Amino acid sequence: MHHVAEALLALGGAFLVCGLLARAGVPIGLPTIPLFMLAGVLLGPNTPGFVLVGEPADLELVARLGLVFLLFYLGLEFSLSQLTSGGRRLATAAAVYLCLNIGGGLALGFALGWGTSEAFVIAGIVGISSSAIVTKLLVETRRLGNPETRVILGIIVIEDLFLAFYLALLQPVLGGASGLLEAALGVGVAFAFLLVLSVVARHGTRWVSALMRTKDEEIVVVLALGLAITTAGAGEQLGVSDAIGAFMIGLILASTPTAPRLRQLTHPLRDGFGAIFFFHFGLTIDIGDVLAVLPQILSATGTTVVLAVVAGIVAARLHGLGRLQAANIGLTVLTRGEFSLVLASLALAAGLDPRLGSFAAGYVLVLAVLGPIAVYSSPRLARGIPQRLLAGAPAPAGRSNGVPLDLDVGTSSLHELGTDLLQIRVLPGSRLHGVYMNELRLPDGATPGLLARDGTTAAVAPHTRLRTGDVLLVFTRPEQRPDTERRILAVHRSGRLAHWLGDTGT
Repeated sequence: MHHVAEALLALGGAFLVCGLLARAGVPIGLPTIPLFMLAGVLLGPNTPGFVLVGEPADLELVARLGLVFLLFYLGLEFSLSQLTSGGRRLATAAAVYLCLNIGGGLALGFALGWGTSEAFVIAGIVGISSSAIVTKLLVETRRLGNPETRVILGIIVIEDLFLAFYLALLQPVLGGASGLLEAALGVGVAFAFLLVLSVVARHGTRWVSALMRTKDEEIVVVLALGLAITTAGAGEQLGVSDAIGAFMIGLILASTPTAPRLRQLTHPLRDGFGAIFFFHFGLTIDIGDVLAVLPQILSATGTTVVLAVVAGIVAARLHGLGRLQAANIGLTVLTRGEFSLVLASLALAAGLDPRLGSFAAGYVLVLAVLGPIAVYSSPRLARGIPQRLLAGAPAPAGRSNGVPLDLDVGTSSLHELGTDLLQIRVLPGSRLHGVYMNELRLPDGATPGLLARDGTTAAVAPHTRLRTGDVLLVFTRPEQRPDTERRILAVHRSGRLAHWLGDTGT
């Protein structure tokens, strides 16, 4: 009983500290991810002073749930067809990213002179992005509707597939698999698991929809979490990242009619448990050990930044995107996290150079702080990329912080169709400027029609971004009109806050 009370106090304290630090950072524009990690560093067992959590393992299960919910929610935002529509170009972009970063990491590992086995471990530490942090950044920066986001997701999904292969190759080094046959068997099982989930995502939507078809929100949430956590656990058991298992279940549920309700019902779980994931990571960092290998950490950081930006430029060029999109791709996949730490812990358990643990912790911490700052600054940093390297489109206009909005309602009622027409004018200063269509969260029964811009009209898509001067036409059923107005006004008044909180009030 005493242990349970201590665990509850530690978990509650972690939530409170993360929330208070994040709240303090909002006015000065700091992203939440490094703040959550900083809370773990300051209140963990490796830093002098007050220790909130003396044993990081006490929060490990809750932290893994945070990773599962982050990737599950990301899967809900997309569909299998969206991720596979890039085909060969998407696979090529991911292959270029992996070759550059794994190859650069291997060269760095040999240059450090810690040993051949250590060099292959360093290649994995340096070469693989953090799915959790990338997911969080895409949501925080409201870029889920951006054209380059599908490329970013393709890269991290293929990275996670590559993890199973790479870990299997490292088994002789890490003391796991006894030979190539056992390693090949592990890779085969992992890919078979992912293949089954992909087949279900493409052809099994009808059965999953039937399972989730209920008006009871409690049952919907319980069933969805059961599917996500069970699949994540099965994936982990079979040698696939638990994160990719949760992501695949999200993709499957994204194709069902329940998806909009699930996004609304599960995003508080994503935010809350995601904070504990990053807090738990901070608990494992010992600043003293990190300082001892600081030169190696800085070398690895510089290498990663250069290679990630180069990979972003190549990916953007393959997809006909501009330099802003190139910067967004390269800087978003810059961060490193859970896999780097897991690989370092496996290396230490295998008796490799003990400096690997401190190197991995410091490297991940530096990029976890630098990465989000770079992502938020990508519009400015993109100017340093020569336009001649890309065939892309011009950068979208910046967002204004004002609030004017002209909402013409009821002037064009189409009674014979049972439909009302809303005309939304984005005036200078409106926070609708820069918002993507899929961020408006229009209710069922409300359908975007045409967008008038600069004297022309065009159909809208989920990635269409509103700009000052636009006139958006939205068709809505009369009974849904008040809800549609409230949702649009909520985004207009509160900007990103309304999107985060799912605010549909006036």
